Amino acid sequence: MTATVDSPVDTSLAAPAGLQPAAAAPGEFNALELKGLSIWPPVVLAPMAGVTDVPFRSLCRRSGAGIYVNQMITARAWLERDPKTLKLAEFAEDEYPRSIQLYGTVPEEIGETVRRLVAEDGVEHVDMNFGCPVPKVTRHGGGAALPVRHRLLRRIVREAVQAAGDVPITIKFRMGVNDDVLTFLETGRIAEEEGVSAIALHARTAEQLYSGSARWETIAALKQHVTSIPVLGNGDIWEPSDALEMMRETGCDGVVIGRGCLGRPWLFGALAAAFDAEPLPELPDFRAVSSMMIEHAHMLVEWYDDEGSLRQFRKHALWYLMGFPIGGELRNRFARVSTLVELEELCAAVDQELEFPADVLRQPRSHTGGPRQVHLPEGWLESSESAEPPGRGAEAIVSGG
Repeated sequence: MTATVDSPVDTSLAAPAGLQPAAAAPGEFNALELKGLSIWPPVVLAPMAGVTDVPFRSLCRRSGAGIYVNQMITARAWLERDPKTLKLAEFAEDEYPRSIQLYGTVPEEIGETVRRLVAEDGVEHVDMNFGCPVPKVTRHGGGAALPVRHRLLRRIVREAVQAAGDVPITIKFRMGVNDDVLTFLETGRIAEEEGVSAIALHARTAEQLYSGSARWETIAALKQHVTSIPVLGNGDIWEPSDALEMMRETGCDGVVIGRGCLGRPWLFGALAAAFDAEPLPELPDFRAVSSMMIEHAHMLVEWYDDEGSLRQFRKHALWYLMGFPIGGELRNRFARVSTLVELEELCAAVDQELEFPADVLRQPRSHTGGPRQVHLPEGWLESSESAEPPGRGAEAIVSGG
């Protein structure tokens, strides 16, 4: 039975309009079909460490429909019942579909984790991470380095798909290690052959990290290479117009939103309007932004049952505030906020009529580093035909990233 993912849209907070006109023609794009899931608009929230927890996903889902992926968990840590990992893997009671990203390098562990996530936790979509560029992972053969060992990649993907049954498996990856070691076309082909429901390409190499511009032409190349399953594009989508432009230029079947929604969970409402060929709402003023900030903070404290969780809200606060002319001293106080009362007082001290600073819509939030040389295990490129998992160090990454 096909289920349409359709979250109610909250219109109390205006969503930002793009700097350029952005509207799809009626019927121009199709829903994203993932086995029993029909996703409209074809928009996916990328899993981001320390960001896409239950409170943030709830705010995004309220703004507009799509699919919202939980933070990454590590297969071995989940199987070992690591408390942090188990908390990261939780969902809101009303969350649908239950979507989570999984990382691992041992096929059998991946298979067992997927099987139990579906059977025990009611997970309805599993995304797999083959794009992590973190040095402590790639130097052991994990993350973005793993697709080099393509036989191992095939083993992992096959185990996941077989264990998932009717639940869709998707995979996300980068172009490759660097411009000399590009793996994205072969990775896409393997995914297609092994029964993956969709693939997503972050159009940068691991060496690029988050520098420069995403190379959308590689998304188009992947779409031409993989024809029987949906291909999603990721990279440099800051406004609704970017999402539509990417799909028109590359022919991809959907978009993955990462840094563009940081401090702007209402972006998904604007994306929904653009895909539905409706007028884009106006940018929110500071009153609307501060209202969402305060609600977000309250949701965090309630979810983690600890006001100390506001420490992880500080980065969110600075993303919400980016571009607003509030002065350095006040901004620094937001960066050190430790109680809900303090946050509410700081918000009240700002002119509520301040207009949204449209000039920062395209300014990157969070990760901006690169390029940086990718560290690989000794002889890794020469062992590309091996199907054996790398050493235990490849699992050094903790759940959440």
